[in-house]
Amino acid sequence: MAKQNAVTKKSDVKKVGYFARLRHDLAINKSLYLILLVPVLWYAIFAYGPMYGALMAFQKFNARLGIGGSPWVGFDNFVRFFSDPYFTRDLINTLRISIASVVFYFPMPIIFALLINEIDSRRFVKVVQTITYIPHFISLVVVCGMIKTFVASDGIITTLVSSITGIEFKESLLNNANLFTTIFVGSDIWQNIAWSSIIYIAAIMGVEQQLYEAAAIDGAGRLRQVWYVTLPSILPTIITMLILRMGSIFSVNNEKILLLINQLNAEQGETLSYYIYKKGITNADYSLSSAAGLFNSVINLVFVVATNYISKKCSDTYLW
Repeated sequence: MAKQNAVTKKSDVKKVGYFARLRHDLAINKSLYLILLVPVLWYAIFAYGPMYGALMAFQKFNARLGIGGSPWVGFDNFVRFFSDPYFTRDLINTLRISIASVVFYFPMPIIFALLINEIDSRRFVKVVQTITYIPHFISLVVVCGMIKTFVASDGIITTLVSSITGIEFKESLLNNANLFTTIFVGSDIWQNIAWSSIIYIAAIMGVEQQLYEAAAIDGAGRLRQVWYVTLPSILPTIITMLILRMGSIFSVNNEKILLLINQLNAEQGETLSYYIYKKGITNADYSLSSAAGLFNSVINLVFVVATNYISKKCSDTYLW
């Protein structure tokens, strides 16, 4: 009995000590905790709060009754979703665009950062970065309008492709469903390559110069220094960004889809994100839309967990 009381008192002391330290830390770093409060509130309101709406995926939602009063239907909405004739097509389209983005878009900012690092003229670097950053800050509506102009029958890209291939295009390239993924991913690279390269440029700036000097003494040229010094040094950053990217592999930019899609390219342009929008907003089928959105989120979670697990087994870099 005395031993149990001693253990209880010891745990109470630990609790008191913890809360005392927390109050002391709050008193000292009050301004830092206030700054931290802003993102915490943002995530609580806009990220975790809306998760309550996922209950609609298991209900026959009625706007008049609300989430709390709508009848439960179990997994009926998921059955409707998986049996929808558009499910397979939209899933394949989502995978096609996502895989193309990972294969072609993801390496481009890394390559761009490496090229920027090899330029000796700082003034020229600033000019290049300023010019390449501009598309990222242009409204997506304007960007998509520019894309439509570029790939029109007499657009600059269509003319260039015609001169290279010898094929005359009498209509916009966007009207060709087989080219939708190429245009979508290619325009993403053009718009965001420079902005996405910032984190890699920062990582390269942190590489110790002594490593380059040692490699140069050993006879390594610029290309070998990049291969054996720069890339291994920024590899943890690359792996971390890849894990995060895989966590949103099914989250295709729906706003851009809406702005570029038409009746002629819908066969390969409609994705799961577009399906969720169409069912939820256009058809007001909130339960089916929520089921599709929940499925989308679960798949993203599976991908990020699997990628993190593989990275943990194959390297020393992982998120958890």
